[in-house]
Amino acid sequence: MPSPLRIAFLGCGFITRVHSRNLRRFKSEIVCGYASRDKAKADAFCGEYRGTGSYSDYADAINDSNVDAVVIAVPPKFHLNLTLQALSAGKHVLVEKPAYPATADYQVVREARDKAKRVVLVGENDHYKPLAIKLRKLLAEGVIGEMVFGHFSSVVKRLKEADDWRNDESMAGGDAFFEEGIHWLHLAASLGPKITAITGFRPAPSREGPDKRVKSMMVSFIYDNGAVGSLYYSREIPSMLKGLRLSKLMGRKGVITFESNGVAMLVRGEGFPRIIFPGFRDIRGYQAMYRDFRESIEQNRQPQMSLERAIEDQLLMDQIYGSLIPDP
Repeated sequence: MPSPLRIAFLGCGFITRVHSRNLRRFKSEIVCGYASRDKAKADAFCGEYRGTGSYSDYADAINDSNVDAVVIAVPPKFHLNLTLQALSAGKHVLVEKPAYPATADYQVVREARDKAKRVVLVGENDHYKPLAIKLRKLLAEGVIGEMVFGHFSSVVKRLKEADDWRNDESMAGGDAFFEEGIHWLHLAASLGPKITAITGFRPAPSREGPDKRVKSMMVSFIYDNGAVGSLYYSREIPSMLKGLRLSKLMGRKGVITFESNGVAMLVRGEGFPRIIFPGFRDIRGYQAMYRDFRESIEQNRQPQMSLERAIEDQLLMDQIYGSLIPDP
């Protein structure tokens, strides 16, 4: 039996809890320790998820010889420094997305990764979720023929509290679209056709209430297959059933309508319409992501969500924010 992958979480917040719940399915294949500046919190996570140990300092976890890899699950402001520390210590790295605030940061990490000969996976779980896999397959099979339009919607009213670190753009790396909308941008950009031109349009922001972030963005883009697309992102607009959102891929032979979170899709092409349920067991893709992480380390290869793939998304982000008309 192969040895378990021994990882340490740097940060014990909401996203670490999400990861830890998904890692339960791996049992002894992946074992976890927890580091936090609040030792009591690290101890609590370690007890709840049957961890292998807890640390009161991120450096202690990074320098522990019993740790093979770290998961960086703190605000983006701290990602670069912790990544470089981990690679210097010979650790593999899974870093939450958005990984780094600037494209230049990715280049620095790539050099450090190559020097250390380690694996760096950017934690874009949406790349691995059943919805994305099924959409890529259907497009490759030509189910809707030549693609004409892509319409992606992630609109919901989900405000943050006043003390949430995402209210501080220096901590989050940017506004709500940069910090979370990047997942939806990746989905639109990872279906097979490549985005060759992209522009952002940001509505006049509202700073009312405790959630002070800029919370909405509309993006339009052109694919290399001649199709055009749009992405509507907001965290301040009420949605049906408090989260139901429908997106579409439209072609000259049919249409794929899908619930944006991946619950179900309706495929209308040649023949009778089909309702497809991409998969509920790993609906958000975390387990597939960790499987790729472990296999990449075992096989000494880079993962599907490598730095190179994440740089493609970051370059699109650069174009979006570079195209914005300044607020009056």
